[in-house]
Amino acid sequence: MVNPSIPLAKGSGASGSGGVLGPAGAQSPSGGSKAPGRDAGRALPKRALSIGDELDYFPFLRRAYLFKGLTDDEIRLVAEACAEEERDPGDVIFVEGSTADRFYIVIEGRVEVWKNFYDPKPDLLAVHGSGRFFGEMALIDELPRSATVVAKERTRLLYLYRDDFRRLIRERSSIALSVMTGISYMVRNSNEAFVDDLRKRNAELERAYAQLKKAHSERLRSERLSTLGKFSSLILHDIRNPLSILKGQLQLMRMRLAEPEKLSAHVAASLSEVNRLERLASEFLDYSRGEIRLDMVVTRPGELFAKIEGAVGERLSREGIAMTKELRYDEPVIIDAERVFRALLNVADNARKAMTGSGGVLTLKAYRVADKLVLETADTGEGMSSEVLAHVFEPFYSASGQGGTGLGMLIVKNIVEAHGGTVRLGSKPGVGTRVLLSFPLRS
Repeated sequence: MVNPSIPLAKGSGASGSGGVLGPAGAQSPSGGSKAPGRDAGRALPKRALSIGDELDYFPFLRRAYLFKGLTDDEIRLVAEACAEEERDPGDVIFVEGSTADRFYIVIEGRVEVWKNFYDPKPDLLAVHGSGRFFGEMALIDELPRSATVVAKERTRLLYLYRDDFRRLIRERSSIALSVMTGISYMVRNSNEAFVDDLRKRNAELERAYAQLKKAHSERLRSERLSTLGKFSSLILHDIRNPLSILKGQLQLMRMRLAEPEKLSAHVAASLSEVNRLERLASEFLDYSRGEIRLDMVVTRPGELFAKIEGAVGERLSREGIAMTKELRYDEPVIIDAERVFRALLNVADNARKAMTGSGGVLTLKAYRVADKLVLETADTGEGMSSEVLAHVFEPFYSASGQGGTGLGMLIVKNIVEAHGGTVRLGSKPGVGTRVLLSFPLRS
């Protein structure tokens, strides 16, 4: 009986199954015909028909395309060599890999041609009805069966043994010519059906690709609008603060034009906020461009650290944060000095934020590992959890309550990777954070 666990699918209707399988394209079955507990390597024995059920094979064979070119006498010779059997639904007529010794013609009913029938996901190649033949390659070669054939319903079959066929063609060569012509026609039709099926599949793929492309474009547009909204919000928030400070400093400067010392302090504070605005603008530009063009120069790690100290040293000191430097490698290196400086400045500023209110130590190290320069920063701040570490390179992500674009570490990563280098982070809550920027040494 049919196994309901593998539903049946409509066949392609292509001819062929034995040696030359003729699917228009294998399709996954929506059903199957396996009987539970059946031996996968053995077909069920045929059931002989009663005398009253036997048919006159001549009219049937006369209509079969395989024997179209034969004379009536030759058809009768073939009919005399044929035998008949009947199969119940689910009966396996022959299995893939078994010995091929005969070919079949469907008199009544239908059969299914399966590939990998006993696998969890077999493929239905074709469904053959009355007048269709299968297993025909058994007449030509002695190769094993290339598919499994199963009775879809109660089916009546006519079959001819290979040995009997070879005896016939030795006696009548015209029989061989007719069979070869029929098989050639079957192969040609199978090829045409296969090409037609490929065309249909290609058309479906093209339609699916067009729909996917449209959906992708819509998603990109939506993401761009979302990013634009985030940009707008960040720009307004992060630029408003230094502008407010600049405004206040300028108002104080106007009030104290006659006090040079106080005026100088206000100018310094104003310049600091201008520098902050420049850094914000640079981060937005780098992110919006999507790529970084390097301006390679010769510099030394010590020069970079000196610029970092000059940029943030005073502020670190005011917040009770000490800075130390370890220059184990200070040879000339070829890098984009300005961008690497900005990367280090972003990392140093993150370290400062992590130690604000509690003080601590920021350590800058430069050393060589194999053919790489490593610039390391280490702080004794609050540290980060594994959850925060997992998001540090995401755009617009910030775990700090002290403001920022949320682009700092992403831009650090982009700058280092543009040099062909890598960024590594290590952090532990309550202990601090280490950031290692590795750059290939160029000669």
